[in-house]
Amino acid sequence: GIQEKSSMSTINLSMSKVKALPVLLGEVDVVKTLQLLPGVQSGSEGGSGMYVRGGGPDQNLILLDGVPIYNASHLFGFFSVFNADAINSVKLIKGGFPAQYGGRLSSVIDIRMKEGNMKEFHGEGSIGILSSKLMLEGPLIKDKTSFAISGRRTYIDVLAYPFIKAAGDGEVVGYFFQDLNAKINHKFSNKSKLYLSSYFGKDKFYSKYEDESVYENKKNLYKDKARLEWGNRIAALRWNYQLSPKLFSNITATYSRYKFLIASESESESLDLVTGEKNFDEYSLEYKSGIRDFSIKSDFDYAVHPDHYVKFGGNYTYHTFTPGINQETESSNNNSSSTETGSDIVNGDEFYLYVQDDFKLNNRIKLNGGVHFSGFKVNGKLYTSLQPRFSGRLLLSEKASLKASYSSMAQYLHLLSNAGIGLPTDLWLPPTENIAPQYSEQFALGYARTIKNKFEFSVEGYYKTMKNLLEYKDGASFILSDANWENLVEVGKGWSYGAEILLEKKKGKTTGWIGYTLSWTERQFDNLNFGEVFPYKYDRRHDISVAVTHKFSEKVDVGVVWVYGTGNAVSLAKEKYQTLGNQSGSYYGYGSIVSII
Repeated sequence: GIQEKSSMSTINLSMSKVKALPVLLGEVDVVKTLQLLPGVQSGSEGGSGMYVRGGGPDQNLILLDGVPIYNASHLFGFFSVFNADAINSVKLIKGGFPAQYGGRLSSVIDIRMKEGNMKEFHGEGSIGILSSKLMLEGPLIKDKTSFAISGRRTYIDVLAYPFIKAAGDGEVVGYFFQDLNAKINHKFSNKSKLYLSSYFGKDKFYSKYEDESVYENKKNLYKDKARLEWGNRIAALRWNYQLSPKLFSNITATYSRYKFLIASESESESLDLVTGEKNFDEYSLEYKSGIRDFSIKSDFDYAVHPDHYVKFGGNYTYHTFTPGINQETESSNNNSSSTETGSDIVNGDEFYLYVQDDFKLNNRIKLNGGVHFSGFKVNGKLYTSLQPRFSGRLLLSEKASLKASYSSMAQYLHLLSNAGIGLPTDLWLPPTENIAPQYSEQFALGYARTIKNKFEFSVEGYYKTMKNLLEYKDGASFILSDANWENLVEVGKGWSYGAEILLEKKKGKTTGWIGYTLSWTERQFDNLNFGEVFPYKYDRRHDISVAVTHKFSEKVDVGVVWVYGTGNAVSLAKEKYQTLGNQSGSYYGYGSIVSII
């Protein structure tokens, strides 16, 4: 039961539960289900953003078969990139982090893909309001090699195309997203297995406009195109080998890439019908950012005896950051020019080593202790961090226990995004000589109990501190700015504390949970809000969620979800003034004076 484990702040999500709960527009969504758990806030109604125990979306380590996913959103945040048909298991860790995980401050979401059936072929598909899905799995070589492949695509753009074209007077607008998950695993022997995983996902919004006219013996043609794209690509090759009856190894090579692009193009052409003279003008603007990783890691599990496990290993990652580049091109009959502004591409080296020990001290006390040592090198600057981790449980009875945990975390990646414009303008950035990594410490204390062998009950209190957090300066934006990003941000600190209650029923015809969160989340920056502490954007004092399913038969089940949350903290403007530009001098804008509530 829940009272037996030394770990706390950890939830394993049942995929059958995910598929049984009510869904938006027919899209089953893992992240939407995680948002129903205590300690996890959604960024906005219907959005797929996750804010765990007061942390930002960049502070979640989202792993798909051990590979980091840098943007987990489709459809401007309304859906996540995880196709439920392709997923085998989901684990959420909110605190008491095991030493094997690192690189983020607030949570770990460890998602594993289906491996495929070794004995027979299976398939399933669906046609929904928003998208269609197809999943196939089966043996390539029976009892030796299997595969699982799953694809999903929206088709709103295809269905709406003739209507938009007919009503748009030459203008066409469209949007789609697509996913492809694939996994192959091969069994060399009972001691040796090889796994190959991959994921490809893309969102694209586009618009096209054409106009042709004749005026005063001149034929004029005008074309305008714009597109917005973002997407992830990952791959992982893992070799699992049993070195001895007690020692297991996993060696993994991974690749991850996230890319974001905004582009617009316009062309105008005129033809003099009398002289035959042609004139043309072309203009294009492109903004792109992204991050790309190559990584190699090894993990070893050593079973000393049934009540004593040791895990150790290490990782090296080579990062390539594209922190926002603007490309502007103009051409006409006689000349052409191209200018590029923004920050240069930056490479960084990240590594970590860890060891953790999980053991039973006696019949009542079980402990998990470890240490995670990590480092990041960029432009000759080396940052290192030694992060102790601890969690333990004390059995009060056969059914109840007290738990406690402490974890120190370091995060070498920063995320900048313009929260107000609703676009996935994720700008992943490394630490620099002037901008240090993010650090956090979290303490948690909890009580866990199994009730009548049907219900699991837990209550946890936590306190978390964070430092070296980044926010844009008032009015600053990176897009179309020629300033270095370091000059557009403020560095500050944050706190989060609260309590979480979870009552869950996992067995029987009626299953589900009731969760309640009471929390406070605050930030402080010397040059924002006059240096005063302010509530973080997604600070919610109270959050209640109910998720229940009832199975009438093998073919019929009903799910119910109910959520209540207090609103975001807002300070309304009292006065407005006009300014001549931001610090980079790149645009005109407006500012406002707010009353602090």
